[in-house]
Amino acid sequence: MKTIAVLTSGGDAPGMNAAIRAVVRAGLDKGLRVMGIQRGYAGLINGEIYEMNRHSVSDIIQRGGTILRTARCEEFKTEEGRKKAVGVLRVFGIDGLVVIGGDGSFNGARLLSDLGVATVGIPGTIDNDLPYTEYTVGFDTALNTVLDAINKLRDTSTSHERISIVEVMGRNCGDIALYAGIAGGAESIIVPEKGYNIDEICKTVLEGKLKGKMHNLIILAEGVGGAKELAEKVEEITGVVTRATILGHIQRGGSPSAFDRVLASRFGAAAVDTLIQGKSGRVIGIRGADIIDMDVTEALSMPRHFNEKLFEIARALSY
Repeated sequence: MKTIAVLTSGGDAPGMNAAIRAVVRAGLDKGLRVMGIQRGYAGLINGEIYEMNRHSVSDIIQRGGTILRTARCEEFKTEEGRKKAVGVLRVFGIDGLVVIGGDGSFNGARLLSDLGVATVGIPGTIDNDLPYTEYTVGFDTALNTVLDAINKLRDTSTSHERISIVEVMGRNCGDIALYAGIAGGAESIIVPEKGYNIDEICKTVLEGKLKGKMHNLIILAEGVGGAKELAEKVEEITGVVTRATILGHIQRGGSPSAFDRVLASRFGAAAVDTLIQGKSGRVIGIRGADIIDMDVTEALSMPRHFNEKLFEIARALSY
């Protein structure tokens, strides 16, 4: 292992830059040559590759997004496109590749591994939807972004005695909604794993009103439905003015939290060590306090288990 490369793929997440920085500096510390691949797999196929040094990653640990940028790539989904990518890696003398992204990015790394490329994946996605690892890079920052919005919305909802419905990201995974709902003291949390009953939501609102509660906060994961449609239904049934707020891509941006910076740094260093050990087709994760590496195929095939206990705690604390 003499030369490694790093790319970011799929949706961006706060902390990706910290992970890039860790891969580059850990690699250089081990005597490796480190290359940066711009625009994900699309940039790999197009040969958008340059050599990185310590200065390349100076002053980026606090920045959101990714300095390597990211893009979708339909060509890489074809066998011909992947073979072209392998050829480009060979031309640049790249022995190992670190891929930072989510499940789609990891699947791409797996396919390259099948073609003989040494690959290691770092989980970078705000959704926290990779079952093999307890946390992904970007989740904590996104969570705190949502919490900041919730705190501000609660102020105005209280002033106007309204119901506020906040739609957060999470098409198939409700972790952002669940964690933000608990941290923000939401009365109702709606996640794709559990769905919801409109009558129960409205009952919670009306019972709270009888007890003197002047406002309500409902957190809705985008995978369950639209906040505007739900707001209309709730207002129609309860008679309480209801407003919807869709946070959207603001959740992807911002300076990464301390937790995400440290996590990304640990993941990046572990990815380099994994490649040096001669491993391939692996992904880095965390369980408890320990950094782990796992076979990428095994990791992608693991079923996701919703945290029922945490959801029950949220319900118990909501009123």
